Amino acid sequence: MFTYKKKDVDAIVIRDFDFAFPEDLEPVWIPGKRVRSHMFNGLSLTMPHLEPFLVKNGRETAKHIEDPDLHRDIRDFCGQESQHYKCHRRLNDLLRANGYPEFAQVEEKMAKSWKDLSGKSLQHRLAYSAGFETMTNGFTRWLLKKRLQLFKNANPHITSFWLVHMIEETEHKTVALDCYMAYSGRYWPRFFGVFQGSFHVVGHGLKAMMVALKKDGVLHKPSTWLELAREMSSMIYHVGPFLLRALLPWHDARDEIDPEWMQEWIRGYADMPASHPIPLLDTKHPDMPVPFAAVPAGE
Repeated sequence: MFTYKKKDVDAIVIRDFDFAFPEDLEPVWIPGKRVRSHMFNGLSLTMPHLEPFLVKNGRETAKHIEDPDLHRDIRDFCGQESQHYKCHRRLNDLLRANGYPEFAQVEEKMAKSWKDLSGKSLQHRLAYSAGFETMTNGFTRWLLKKRLQLFKNANPHITSFWLVHMIEETEHKTVALDCYMAYSGRYWPRFFGVFQGSFHVVGHGLKAMMVALKKDGVLHKPSTWLELAREMSSMIYHVGPFLLRALLPWHDARDEIDPEWMQEWIRGYADMPASHPIPLLDTKHPDMPVPFAAVPAGE
């Protein structure tokens, strides 16, 4: 029997995602970090296929539940994911236009993969959704905690987009699992969903990364594989514990404490005038603080 529990955040806020990516965007957007740049680019390619899938699952679940709080969360979850979709679609178009037309073929394969997943049962799809959302909770902790090491001097438009995207993923961290528990609650499908939802997305992202590295003529170099090993080790080290905890029968995303930087960002955004665009991070700042100091407080 599902019982709704209060979330860590007061509300799941649907924000206007417009990070003004430049038309001449440089795909290697983290200076000196080609593998890292393309790893995130590859993950971005997955999002316009993944996020409509998540929205579909949420809306379908809403037809089977009655809890008004979960209905509200599903609505706001779908609103946030729809904003993410539009921004990733724009970013991916620019990546193709600025040197990587091969990404179009990569996305065709992604589209087929998520189309096939859409034919699975709702229980299967919700277990997948809950598994993926567990991984993003770990990604948020990794990206925020290591933002200086990961994004020093990086393109502020793309960096800001990724970090705010992850903040919103953690803001709605409870919704996918709540949907699964309200609809089914069975343990073993959820257990396997942690692996499928995580590895399926990352796997497609890494395949796209390989296409870009091959296009750049560096895929065969030992230094490329050494850099990839370092990047993957860091990701696994920071994200892996979240996946392991998600395997526990009593797992609840509410038990994961939100990073302080995220909480500070949410407070800063709440005080900002409604008409003001989301400010960009200063990736050259030695602390890369939340970017609201120069924004006038809202009325």
